[in-house]
This record gives sequence, structure tokens and C-alpha cells, in this order.
Amino acid sequence: MVLLGVNVDHVATLRQARGGREPDPLMGAALAVLGGADGITVHLREDRRHINDRDLRLMRQLVSVELNLEMAPVKEMVKIALETKPDMATLVPEKRRELTTEGGLDAKGDFKKISDAVRRLKDGGIQVSLFIDPVGVAVEWAAKTGADMVELHTGYYSNARPSARHKELEKVKSSMALAGSAGLMVNAGHGLDYANVAGIAHLPGLRGLYIGHSIVGRAVLVGMKEAVAGMKALINLAAADKK
Repeated sequence: MVLLGVNVDHVATLRQARGGREPDPLMGAALAVLGGADGITVHLREDRRHINDRDLRLMRQLVSVELNLEMAPVKEMVKIALETKPDMATLVPEKRRELTTEGGLDAKGDFKKISDAVRRLKDGGIQVSLFIDPVGVAVEWAAKTGADMVELHTGYYSNARPSARHKELEKVKSSMALAGSAGLMVNAGHGLDYANVAGIAHLPGLRGLYIGHSIVGRAVLVGMKEAVAGMKALINLAAADKK
């Protein structure tokens, strides 16, 4: 079975657009679970542009499935993670002006900072994943940090023209195999939607898919429960087909 982790950040983005209380990302998370989500993801950014500290605390108290905290590998976020105890922390690069995460971590260039964050989180009983580009050197250095798993960046695959998509898919596939051989569990995410998710869900050795924007976008039109159920059905179909 391939897990589906639903990122509810953009429920909070809609809330922040008016500076009020609705829509509540916690309600979005609850409906996502009813729709079949195996996990909930929130990204607590340093600038708190959508999810805030209160959201995270309430998620930890009330979310019954895997809670994945996306976070920059910085001291403030490590401290918050150790206090709130998510089931998993996914370390991601973060730039203040980016609309969304633009690329994977540089585990080689920032090895000390990342490996220190990994060690502290694991010592606190939190599983750690690194969001990395699907290239061999990124996988190799991710393994050296001591992380439990990686999340392969599927944005290049998702944004590729049809003629180039197979090439990008092969990069994800080969990186997945390399990560597995290095003892890392493998997740994938970024830019996946209802039209392209099957290509990734079909790959062997995949633990989970982490998807947010496309699900929340559809939920605006059809409701969160139905949007999640539709994505989960596509993933299950593709995962069953690889057997």
C-alpha cells in the first residue's frame, strides 16, 4: 500500500487571505482523514505565512493519523518539533520570497546543519525525512546524515513537457532504487495532481506520496473528503497495477 499524506497548508492560506478564522486547517485535516488520508502534513514556515504555531499544537492533539511537520533545518524549528512531537519531520529548504518550495535540500553543502538537526530530532523520538532532488549525489549525502527516509522532489516530473516526462520519471525511479539500497525509506511529492500521480504511484519501493495544492484546489469545488477520496483511489489503482 502507498500512503497518502495530505498537506493542508493551503486551507490556512485561504484563511490568511481574509485574516479571519475560516477555513480552519484542522477541519480540513479531519475531513481529509475521513476521505482516506493516511497522514496530514503541515509546513510551519519561519514567516508563518499560512500554518501557525497554534495550528500545529492543535493538529498534534487531534490528528489521529501520521502527523508530518515540514520544517527548515534551523534551531527554532527543531525546538518546536521537539516540543510538539510530530510523528515525522520532513526537512526542507526555505526561502522567504518563494511561492512554494523550489528545490531539494543541499545535504552535501549544508551537511553539518542538516545532520545536527537530524540527530536532535531522532534523539527526540521523531522520524526524519529529507526533501531532496532525484539525483544520485543528493541521495548519497542524505543517507550520510542519518535520516530515516527521503522525499523525492517530483516537481521536475510534474512540470515537464509530455516529451520529457519519461526522462524525469526515470530519474525518480533510479533515485528511489538508490535510496532503497542505502537503507532509506522513500516518499515522493511536489506538484503531483490527479492527471500525473499514477506515474509515480506505480513505481516499486514507494512508501508514500505527499500532496497538497491539487487536493485543496479540488476541495474548493467538490469538498475535502471527496477530493482526498479521488486521489486515494488513483494511487491505490496505480499501486495495485505494479504488482
